[in-house]
Amino acid sequence: MAGFIPEDKISEIQNSVDIVDIISESVLLKQAGRNFTGLCPFHSEKAPSFSVSREKQMFYCFGCGVGGNVFSFLVKHEGLSFVEVVRKLARRVGVELPEHGMSREIKKRIDEKEQLYVLNKESVAFFQDCLLGAGGQGALDYLKSRGLNREVIEFFQIGYAPAGWDNLVQFFSKKKTPLDAVEKAGLIASRQSGRGFYDRFRQRIIFPISNTRNKVVGFGGRVMDESLPKYLNTQETPIFNKSKNLYGLNLTKMACRETSEAFLVEGYFDLIALYQHGVKNVVATLGTSLTLDHIRMLKGFVKKVVLVFDSDNAGSKAAIRSIPLFRQENVEARVMVLPKGHDPDSFIFKFGDKAFYRAAEKALDIIPFLIESAVAKHGLSSEGKLAVITEMKGTLSSIEDPVARSIYIKELSERIGVEQNLLLESIRKESFKSQGGNRGSKGANPVVPGSSTRSVQRQNTARATVGGGYKAERKIISMMLQCPEVLSDIVAWKVLDLFEDHNLKAIGRAILSLYETRAQNPLDPSDLLPYLETEIQRNMAASLAMGDEECWSENQSRKRQLIFQFMEYTKGCKEKLLIHKIKEAEANNDIDLLSKLLLEHQKMALASQKKKMALLKKSSNITIFE
Repeated sequence: MAGFIPEDKISEIQNSVDIVDIISESVLLKQAGRNFTGLCPFHSEKAPSFSVSREKQMFYCFGCGVGGNVFSFLVKHEGLSFVEVVRKLARRVGVELPEHGMSREIKKRIDEKEQLYVLNKESVAFFQDCLLGAGGQGALDYLKSRGLNREVIEFFQIGYAPAGWDNLVQFFSKKKTPLDAVEKAGLIASRQSGRGFYDRFRQRIIFPISNTRNKVVGFGGRVMDESLPKYLNTQETPIFNKSKNLYGLNLTKMACRETSEAFLVEGYFDLIALYQHGVKNVVATLGTSLTLDHIRMLKGFVKKVVLVFDSDNAGSKAAIRSIPLFRQENVEARVMVLPKGHDPDSFIFKFGDKAFYRAAEKALDIIPFLIESAVAKHGLSSEGKLAVITEMKGTLSSIEDPVARSIYIKELSERIGVEQNLLLESIRKESFKSQGGNRGSKGANPVVPGSSTRSVQRQNTARATVGGGYKAERKIISMMLQCPEVLSDIVAWKVLDLFEDHNLKAIGRAILSLYETRAQNPLDPSDLLPYLETEIQRNMAASLAMGDEECWSENQSRKRQLIFQFMEYTKGCKEKLLIHKIKEAEANNDIDLLSKLLLEHQKMALASQKKKMALLKKSSNITIFE
C-alpha cells in the first residue's frame, strides 16, 4: 500500500464512493439478488460471471478469478497506479490528500499527466476562439457547408487551427508555459534545426478527443481541401493512444447504454452528422483499425454494435477485419453497408434519420455478411463457389455452437447451391486440421465440445489462482472475515501455524494484524486487500469474500467445531508422519532418535488433549460431522 497516503484518507475515499456506481460506468450491470452481475471486462465470456457486491464493496469474477475493491478495479481496468486511482477518486468525492511523503518519481508522473490535461483544455479554448474569431470565418463557412449547425459545433467543441507555423507556440509562450511540456502533449513539434518549435496542427478543423471521464486527451485535425494527409491525430502521449480511445463516447455513452446498441462509424463528420440528426448512440474510430480495447470499451455500455461502413471496397475490408474481434469478445455485431457513393455523413443528410434506421434494420449478422462479401468477391461460377467455400470454411469451423454452425452452413449451401452434406464434410476436415490433427493422439489435450482453448486455459488459471488451498483452511479464512469473535481463539490456539497453503496463511495473518491495529473493530473485507502482498492473495481474498463459502454469522456451534476438526485433522497427519519416523528408527535400531521421537509423540498427545478440553469447555454441544 502507498505509505504516504494516510490510511484514514483511503478509508474516507472508500466510504464515500459506491463500487457499483464506479464499475457500472464501464460495465453493464444487472441486479441479481443482493449482488450485481455483468460480463467481465477482463476476459471474453458469453454468460456473465462478473459479480459486484454493494454490501461488501467488492467485485469478483468467477470466470477468470480476478477480484478486489474499487481501487483494484480501477488499477486493472484503466491501467493506472494505485496512487493515481486514489487521487482520481479523491477529486471525485472532494477529499484532500497531502502531498508530503510522495516519491519524486510518482509525483512527477502524476503532475505530468495533470499538466497535459490542462494544456489540452487550454488548447480547446484556443482553437474555439480561432474558429469563432475574425480569422475563422472561412473554417466556419466550411463547417456550415458540411451541414453542421452552431449548436452541434459548440457541443462537440469543434475548433480551428489557423494557417501559420507558430500560432499555438506563441499562445503558450505568452502564458509562460514550458514549450517542452506542450510538445509532450503532441500539440507542437521541435524544428529539425533543433532551435524552436512549430505547430503540428495548421489550417485544419480541430476535433477534441476526450476519454470517458470527459478529459481531453488529444485532437484530430482535418484539412478543408484535398491536400494530404486529410486527417492528422495527436501522436501517442502519456494520456493518449488512438487504439484505446473512441471519438464521441464521452458524449454518447448514456444514449448507448439506454439503447444497449451503438453505431460504429469511421470519421468525425460521420458521427457528428448522425448525432445532429438524432442518432445519438454512435461512436467513431480515430483513423485506425478497430482493436480489442475498443470493443472492450463498448462492452461496458452496449450489448450490440452495428458497424456502419462506406460501400467502397475499403469499407468492406475494414468491416471484415474487425469481425473476428467481436467474435473473440462475444459481442453481437451486425454490418450495415450503405448504398454506393455514400458514407454515413452524406447518407443521413440526403435521406434523413428514418431512412438510416430502415437501413439499420437490414444490417446483416456477421456470418451472412461474410457470405455475401465472399460471393460478391468471387462470384458463383464453379471456381467462384470453390473460392467462397475456401474463404468461409475456416470461419464456420471456428463456431463453437453446433446449432449456430449448422444454421450458417445451411445458409451458405442455399446461397451458393452446394449440397449441405458436402459443405459439412469440408468444414469438419478444416476443424480437424485447425486442432492440429491430433485426434486420439497420445498426450493430446482433450477438446471439450463448445469450449475454446482460451476458455479451458482460463478455467485452469482460475483453479490455480482462486480454487487452490485446502477446503478447511478456506472455510476458516471465510469465518475469520465474517466473524471477528473467533479471532481470539485463532490466535490462542495458533491455528494459522497449522496451515499448509502459504497464501491462505498470509491472508489470515493480514486479517489478524488489521483487526489488532483497528482496536478490534469489525473488519470490512475490502479494507484487507491493500495489506496483501500478491495479486493471487488479493484474488483469493475476494473469492472468499464474494463466493459461496458457508455463512457463519448465525451458526455459533459450527465455528469452534470447524476449528476443532481442522486441528484434529492436522494433528492426525502429523501423528501419522511421526509414527512412520518412529517405526523407521526402530527398524534402524537408532535408540537416540527413537527416544526423541517418542518424547515428541508424548508432548503432542498432551498438547492435543489440552486444546481439546479448552474447546469442549467453550462449546459443550460439539458434534463430529463430515
